[in-house]
Amino acid sequence: MGVMVARFVIGGVGALLLLGAIAVMATPPNDAIGAISLFIPGALLIAAVALERTRYRSLSAERTGHGHGPGGGEPQRPEPRFRPTDERFVDPSTGVPMRVYLDPNTGDRRYVPEA
Repeated sequence: MGVMVARFVIGGVGALLLLGAIAVMATPPNDAIGAISLFIPGALLIAAVALERTRYRSLSAERTGHGHGPGGGEPQRPEPRFRPTDERFVDPSTGVPMRVYLDPNTGDRRYVPEA
């Protein structure tokens, strides 16, 4: 639950910065440097929230709220429609070897710890 609150707060701050940039440009005198100094951090915060969400977990696992598996991946083997790929890596934050599974029809990916 804390992760969701953090995402909401960070995304909200990013949105407020973007709105501030629009307000600065909309009111005279237009201060382009001031607007850019608000716009860039706001855009980066929103991008960070969007990209962090997909790190080693599927969106369906995020929506269902299932716990994280070892290495931050899926807590169990994916559905049969997912096929294992040759792509493997070691999660740099946990040191757990991970394998990538792919749904060939949708391109959806799952990250599963190797036994």
